[in-house]
Amino acid sequence: MFNHEKMISLLTEKLSLWYEAVIKNIPNLVVAFVVLIFFFYLGGVIRKGVNKVLPKISYKRSVNNLVSSIVNIVVILIGVFTALEIMGLEKTVTSILAGAGVIGIALGFAFQEIAANFIAGILIAFRKPFSIGDLVEMGQYYGKVTNMNMRTTTITTLQGLDAIIPNKKMFTEAFMNYTSNNERRMDLGVGVSYGDDLEKVEEVTISCLEKIEDRDTSKDIEFFYTDFGASSINFDVRVWLKFREEKDFLRIRHKAVKEIKKAFDDNDIDIPFP
Repeated sequence: MFNHEKMISLLTEKLSLWYEAVIKNIPNLVVAFVVLIFFFYLGGVIRKGVNKVLPKISYKRSVNNLVSSIVNIVVILIGVFTALEIMGLEKTVTSILAGAGVIGIALGFAFQEIAANFIAGILIAFRKPFSIGDLVEMGQYYGKVTNMNMRTTTITTLQGLDAIIPNKKMFTEAFMNYTSNNERRMDLGVGVSYGDDLEKVEEVTISCLEKIEDRDTSKDIEFFYTDFGASSINFDVRVWLKFREEKDFLRIRHKAVKEIKKAFDDNDIDIPFP
């Protein structure tokens, strides 16, 4: 038969134990609460400090906000775990950390590529191997960097097509940045007939190329005969240019070809053909 008195007695005893435990732990609760408030305040202070320092290192506001938020969360979590330790809930802390570890591993496998691109985006923002507007070549894609976010980089090709490339690829694989040092070498291959004076050919070629605008005058024009062709003696001429845009490079090369042809015509130098 159900005993109401026994049930009430057990309930009263249990409530009494809980009450005593709460009274006994009031100092720990107060200290834990104070510690938690302190860490919340500390997280805000550190976040403001990080927000002041990061713009001097990284130009991407999204990355700066992300890093400052992560720092703030880490500080708050330290405060939460410290408060739990003060309240004597070590087992709870252990369980939370274990659960977080399992969840972290599972999410790591599930979103491995996304995480890799995300981290690469952060590293790109800090190391700055390229910037918006740079002319780059990544694999088959050659064009300007027109957009960068936390996961992908957009390269707009010279034909106006957008190539969306994962940040992991942009960070781990080799690519060419034509804009980073503001200079580029123009190489031209030409052939002259066997009957021409080779000393004269070299002198005329260098002389006409020295007049080209946007040439880097701090570097000499390089002229090298390369081989004996079937109907010509071939040479390469190299000129360093101040590089800004691809169209400028093409325009200068276009003019250089015309100037060499005109100079050769004026000096009776033949460019033979088969």
